[in-house]
Amino acid sequence: MLATLIVILLLIIFIAWLAIDFAAGKRAMLQSIPEPKYPSRTGSLQLFTNGNHLYEDYFAEIEKATSFVHILFYVVQDDDISKKFFALLEKKAKQNVEVRLLVDWIGSAKMTLKSIRSLKASGVHFSYSHLPKFPYLFYTLNARNHRKVTIVDGKIGYIGGFNIGQEYLGLNPVLGNWKDYHLKMKGKAVEDLEMQFLLDWKRATSEDLLDCSDYFCSLPEGDLEIRIMSSEGKSLESDFLSLVERAQKELCIGTPYFVPSQRLFQALLDALKRGVSVHILMPMKPDHKFVKDAAFAYIPALLEAGCHIHQYYYGFYHAKAVIVDESVCDIGTGNFDKRSMFLNSEINCFISTASFVKYARDTFFQNVDECTPLELYHIEKRTLFEKGKEMVATWVSPFL
Repeated sequence: MLATLIVILLLIIFIAWLAIDFAAGKRAMLQSIPEPKYPSRTGSLQLFTNGNHLYEDYFAEIEKATSFVHILFYVVQDDDISKKFFALLEKKAKQNVEVRLLVDWIGSAKMTLKSIRSLKASGVHFSYSHLPKFPYLFYTLNARNHRKVTIVDGKIGYIGGFNIGQEYLGLNPVLGNWKDYHLKMKGKAVEDLEMQFLLDWKRATSEDLLDCSDYFCSLPEGDLEIRIMSSEGKSLESDFLSLVERAQKELCIGTPYFVPSQRLFQALLDALKRGVSVHILMPMKPDHKFVKDAAFAYIPALLEAGCHIHQYYYGFYHAKAVIVDESVCDIGTGNFDKRSMFLNSEINCFISTASFVKYARDTFFQNVDECTPLELYHIEKRTLFEKGKEMVATWVSPFL
């Protein structure tokens, strides 16, 4: 009996420590790390939806670099495609091109010490982002740098959902074909990608390069209105909310993980009530435990209100997009879930030029054509075990 009481007491203490650690860590982060506000810019964009096409273009632009390459990814694997990536970075560093590679400590955990040593030996500046640290160990273990940003010579930028690894080429035998959105950017907005990289680099290494004029060059204007939106677990919910509330006719949401906040969930229901045609595109196959189960806490009410929910069938859908009335679209790294909104460091790109928004919408509905609709009867016939998983997933949803 005494042993049981001791175990229960220790469990209570442990849970209390986790709660205090997380709350205090979150508060400290919000106070110490401001979210930069970037202005509206003009530029040009190219949208990639296929990993092979993106990598071909991406590797070719790095190959042509003459001054510097700054790279931030959430996931860099240590597979065959990653080794090709490492070899290219080492080659450029040996050509006296400044190469900086910043990766998330959790997301890129599969990078081997051998690969890191080889990169550094060749002259690549390497660092981990978001290392766990005391006194807020639990919080810092959960707060990730989920951004994917590359800047080449200050003139070309990349931002979107693809990381570096064979699964992004559709070579994962379980997930199959990988569908994602990634932008290649030229013009003034590249300056903001560079600024964000330097802020993340300073946070990770304490090396302050923000005033280095070599990283910023005179850039041309473009035909598209672009705004970079950076978030540190604070503003992304409001950014998404503004898009949902703006919709008058149609709202399209593409996301691999659909776990909205209560405010966003209510905003979606309100949009449906005012006659907005809401389309949500998500994968049929989950790549993380409980993520799909957590979505079922919201899906029945949305279906009953008339929402169209599409499940991508031919592989894994990893794209992050919000498209409103053919007037504005958002493509970036932020998922439509609590983790992206309240924990992760994210970066998104808002585009307000009708021609590109229409192109993004057309791309979205091409993906819808490869989906199967989720109907209410699919939800109702779930087993008791599946409903139990939903309860557990709902409880841990902020960390999924």
